[in-house]
Amino acid sequence: MRILIATDAWQPQVNGVVRTLESLAKALEAEGIEVEFLSPQGYRTIPLPTYREIRLALVGPRSIRQRLEGQSFDHVHIATEGPIGHAVRRYCLDTGRPFTTSFHTRFPEYIRERLPVPQWLSYGVLRRFHNAGNGLMVATPSLARELEQRGFRRPLLWSRGVDHLRFHPDKACPLDLPRPIFLYAGRLAPEKNLPAFLGLDLPGSKLVIGDGPARAALQQAYPQAHFLGAMPSDGLASYYAAADVFVFPSRTDTFGMVVLEALACGCPVAALPVQGPLDTIGSSGAGVLDFDLRRACLEALAIPREAARAHALTFTWAQSAGQFLDNIATVYARRGAPALARRLRRDAFLVRTSKSAPAK
Repeated sequence: MRILIATDAWQPQVNGVVRTLESLAKALEAEGIEVEFLSPQGYRTIPLPTYREIRLALVGPRSIRQRLEGQSFDHVHIATEGPIGHAVRRYCLDTGRPFTTSFHTRFPEYIRERLPVPQWLSYGVLRRFHNAGNGLMVATPSLARELEQRGFRRPLLWSRGVDHLRFHPDKACPLDLPRPIFLYAGRLAPEKNLPAFLGLDLPGSKLVIGDGPARAALQQAYPQAHFLGAMPSDGLASYYAAADVFVFPSRTDTFGMVVLEALACGCPVAALPVQGPLDTIGSSGAGVLDFDLRRACLEALAIPREAARAHALTFTWAQSAGQFLDNIATVYARRGAPALARRLRRDAFLVRTSKSAPAK
């Protein structure tokens, strides 16, 4: 089995899309499924104006066609809606090759935060992009329902996992700060709604890990918070494990992988009851969801760390990768290719039950 994944988001970017694709490939390749990425590597790139850390490849349909012609893939998955995604989409449509896509980021809301572009227009562009494919993979049931209401067709559920060994309660580092410690980790940008956390009257200390265009303004507006900058996953895990509550104020994330990472380190979560937290936390008891974020933060202090960890253990990359293959099987079953669909479902089962999956 050989799968091509086209993505505009790739190393050295550090974000949920890149971490998801890397973890997916690792889980699939452990069972002998070959994954090839078509990414910005090897192409000239330019920074995205409102996301300077994201670089877009200067690539068009002709160069993509030249690269892909003569190659044999069992399936093509397009992960992002940038130049590479559009060029591979064009190639698949021109050659009659089936493909799936995935919806990772709420770009219409993010663009609206910065530019006077109506969301209906941005969603119309995305709808046209994704509806040309044979299935749209989304991280949560609520996102699938919302996108269907917006006219997106053929949603397929593809959840996420977490590395239970890398993100573990035993990773805690010593923190010489007043307790309790409330932590946020992620991109520092307007759409993350960070003032809703940093402006709260809370006891103890507030820690912020990450970087982004809003960092300087946030540091100036909230000097009492401790801004630690970006850090690799291993360093981040030590802060998750040392903090008392992980605070996730975002209203626009489609999933929020940092929530799973914090839970895996035994850190309870305080978040708003919006899409993302409602799906990952729900009524699990691993966190508190409340539009009164201060109340959620304080109530989350009473959650046993064991309960947070136990909920995170229900999310694995092996399950996520198996779900990914099952979705592709659904596509080929619909297209009248039962033999390939059966092969994919067999592979999905093997991935889910793989002995190489991380120990819990």
